[in-house]
Amino acid sequence: MLDLLIQNATLPDGRTGMSVAVQAGTIIEVSSALNTPAHSVVDAQGFLLSPPFVDAHFHMDATLSYGLPRVNQSGTLLEGIAVWGELKPSLTQAALIDRALTYCDWAVANGLLAIRTHVDVCDPRLLAVEALLEVKQRVAPFIDLQLVAFPQDGLLRGPQGPDQHFGNLRRALDMGVDVIGGIPHFERTMADGALSVKLLCELAAERGLRVDMHCDESDDPHSRHVETLAFETQRLGLQGRVTGSHLTSMHSMDNYYVSKLIPLMAEAQLHAIANPLINITLQGRHDSYPKRRGMTRVPELLAAGVNVAFGHDCVMDPWYSLGSGDMLEVAHMGLHVAQMTSQTAMRQCFEAVTTNAARVMGLDHYGLSAGCHADFVLLQARDPVEAIRLRATRLKVFRRGQLLAETPVTRSQLHMPGRPTHTAWS
Repeated sequence: MLDLLIQNATLPDGRTGMSVAVQAGTIIEVSSALNTPAHSVVDAQGFLLSPPFVDAHFHMDATLSYGLPRVNQSGTLLEGIAVWGELKPSLTQAALIDRALTYCDWAVANGLLAIRTHVDVCDPRLLAVEALLEVKQRVAPFIDLQLVAFPQDGLLRGPQGPDQHFGNLRRALDMGVDVIGGIPHFERTMADGALSVKLLCELAAERGLRVDMHCDESDDPHSRHVETLAFETQRLGLQGRVTGSHLTSMHSMDNYYVSKLIPLMAEAQLHAIANPLINITLQGRHDSYPKRRGMTRVPELLAAGVNVAFGHDCVMDPWYSLGSGDMLEVAHMGLHVAQMTSQTAMRQCFEAVTTNAARVMGLDHYGLSAGCHADFVLLQARDPVEAIRLRATRLKVFRRGQLLAETPVTRSQLHMPGRPTHTAWS
């Protein structure tokens, strides 16, 4: 007898009336109208069954800290960094863990079961690293949490010399952090930025790790460190293991240079992550009108074969006062900003918070086919486009075939003579 059988589901590829059979936490069959005895049977009623949402770019060490020690009054990137710097001396492991666990509860309720989070390594105490390593262990039954060693203040900008933050980063990796991060555009000079990319990629090659760099998060079209990242990826044989996050300077680059850059990125098999909510909030702050929105060139990257994911980046922290861990909100904003309104493009935005993001993280056994983990979310929508349009209710969230969260069907009761008694916006 099966452990779990989902019946009458619609899948993201458009198949309807589908059944998903689960045994021992694994999908063993996906077929039409399967009718096999199971301990638990769920009638999906034609709603969309999706693999879980994946956030490929987040900052869990800062999440839910909005207003501590003060509010970012300008709402700018640089003031956010300043506020975070003011908060760091008063951070405690207990508070970091408590905020992160609360956010993970939100994530599970939203069907978000895999998160790559950057963690600041510039504090020599490495409190945030220790805290998030504990969180990673505690949420492992529910969430795949991947940590990136992130030198927030610049790899080579340590007050005690260029090796200070690099030393902290190495210590974080020794403690069990998974991925190497960087922020080359925040180094003192372009040359230092390029050097930081080289050093970090060499460390990744030495240790067999993935790389995810905040790259060119700027309105400056001459911030071109992603070109160096693509070069070092090729030189060191890191293809498929390296990600450039943000890439907002590409929004301002001239088309001739981009026509050279994007093929280099594709050749190096770089992943790219846009963070729609935050990119359009923080970029273009020096503009009057016309005002740049800052998000990188998502349609062009996808057309060139670059794997593009969307990240939430921030939720209620020094940089962003909003957010709830809803990746459909992220996809919804990305769709609008990138003007990706064809049927194919809208589905690509759904993939940017599911399958594409899973590829960035290198998740094994992710998806809706036999042999994959039985991780999925049942959405109150009939297809991916409707899911984005409605920011669909997560009716049920499963991890390894076990129900983690559920929400009743969303509908409004009407009291209007001559009209239906309920509506559900679909």
